[in-house]
Amino acid sequence: MKPLLRLGVFIRPYLWHLLLNMALLLTLTGILLAVPRVISNVVDQGLIAGDSASLSRSALVLFALGLGSAILNLFQRYLSEWIAARIGYDLRNRLYDHIQHQSFSYHDHSQSGQLISRCIEDVRAIERFAGSAIIETAQFILLTLGIVYLMAVANLQLAWIALLPMIPLVAITIEFGTRIGGLFFAVDTAVGEVSNRLQENVSGVQVVRAFAREPYEMKRFESANQVVFRHWVKVVDEWAKILPTSNFLIALGTMLILWFGGRMMLAGEITLGQLVAFNSYILLLGAPAQQLTQLVNAAGEATAGAQRVFEILEHVPEIQSPREAQPLGQLRGEVEFEEVALNYKDEKIAALEGIRFTVEPNRIVALMGQTGSGKTSLVNLIPRFYDVSAGRVLVDGRDVRELDLVTLRKQIGIVLQTSLLFSDSIKANIAYGRPTASDDEIFAAARAAQADEFIRGLTEGYETVVGERGITLSGGQRQRVAIARALLMDPRILILDDSTSSVDTQTEKLIQSALDSLMEGRTTFVIAHRLSTVRRADIILVMDKGRIVQRGTHKELLKEGGLYRQIHDLQLQGHERFSEEMTELGHIAPMQEHLDKEQL
Repeated sequence: MKPLLRLGVFIRPYLWHLLLNMALLLTLTGILLAVPRVISNVVDQGLIAGDSASLSRSALVLFALGLGSAILNLFQRYLSEWIAARIGYDLRNRLYDHIQHQSFSYHDHSQSGQLISRCIEDVRAIERFAGSAIIETAQFILLTLGIVYLMAVANLQLAWIALLPMIPLVAITIEFGTRIGGLFFAVDTAVGEVSNRLQENVSGVQVVRAFAREPYEMKRFESANQVVFRHWVKVVDEWAKILPTSNFLIALGTMLILWFGGRMMLAGEITLGQLVAFNSYILLLGAPAQQLTQLVNAAGEATAGAQRVFEILEHVPEIQSPREAQPLGQLRGEVEFEEVALNYKDEKIAALEGIRFTVEPNRIVALMGQTGSGKTSLVNLIPRFYDVSAGRVLVDGRDVRELDLVTLRKQIGIVLQTSLLFSDSIKANIAYGRPTASDDEIFAAARAAQADEFIRGLTEGYETVVGERGITLSGGQRQRVAIARALLMDPRILILDDSTSSVDTQTEKLIQSALDSLMEGRTTFVIAHRLSTVRRADIILVMDKGRIVQRGTHKELLKEGGLYRQIHDLQLQGHERFSEEMTELGHIAPMQEHLDKEQL
């Protein structure tokens, strides 16, 4: 129950709504408790005494109580569900905001399906509890106290007899509640795994279809779904045991009243009306008492959900802006690495080690190296996606750990290796970093990225809505839209993480031509595998196993030899083989001469 108590921070803003709800609940409880007393008067003063006027008055009173109960119950139920919906609304917003601000390392080790399950399924369990279970529990407590009081006033001896079965019922229910929370936590975790499998399959549907792995993926999903089923069976098994027990104990209470109360009535100790009232009280208590196990069931599910939700909310983002962040004006664009090392979580081998260089403003830096050499890890430190394990990363002479993250990242434009677009219009995707940009600015950025022509060729032009992750566009089209998105921000530092990898040679030349002019006036880091992309750089950093093994211009590195020369020769040999094959096929291809010139 402790996780549920912590939800108080989300309930506090609606305290007055809760107080009004409790007032309605108290009134409804009073009406319910008055009904058996009216029925008692009907029997004793109306039927037995033969007073028709009393019967008429009692009928009118019962009608008024019923009508008032219906109206108040309508408002009370609406208010309860409104409060629950608001709590769920606030909780989902808080979760989403908290997840958004988590560092990259958090998402590296988190399953997106589990996060989605916690934001939807677990919050919904809390909503259900807040919307009905809390009120029904409060009503049960109020009814029980009121019934105990009224029965004790009427006849203390019969009250003890009637309420005797309630003692084991409460004890069994409490014991049930101690076990059900753990069972529901296992269910929620299993549901999260199913959600994760589903999310992976939907995201990778093209790969699944391409390799005809539908049967394999179905088995994986079925296996995760089977775990959910097994845990649910355990919950149902526990619930099935306690429900018949509670029904029997309620029925036992009614039997005891009729048996002992009937004898007391025959002995003249109580009236028939009092006996009927006692039985009505037990029946009145029976419905919520039978629901008590369901309430405990809902509380257990909500407890498990709250526990999983607070596991996220308690996780403090590893990378945050310092409380007294230094004010950050317009950047000049100087970047410096001072003996930087980077170790990713749960990895023994350092991703970067001993990185030291300085880049003056408005320079173009190219990073080359084999896959896994640390190029992307290096540029990820500039906008502080990760924190260094040793050393410092400086922007304009200031440690990025001392700067405000938002203002820093707004001055850094990034085109990632994988171009992610959102399910929105192309225009909105380009303006993602600058929502207030004018249409003319958006069009200019698209032209600079060589995207304007193909966009205007679409059915709805810039208003065309792309599919999820931009799936309706080709790889080259997505990449050009992503480049336009970065350029629209007019960043002081531009990071191109192999941004031309998804385009053909002709498109690459068009983009490169546009980038040549757009790189002027800003510091640019270019990650690329094609030598034609990096040969214009002011300095090339060649990386291997997390270290910078060579640095210099294209011509300097060719003369120096080493890894850069090896990469150059391998690419040149590939072009030579391609040219020979084209010649053998009968194509008129003075291609080798052209490629040699391009590389050199």
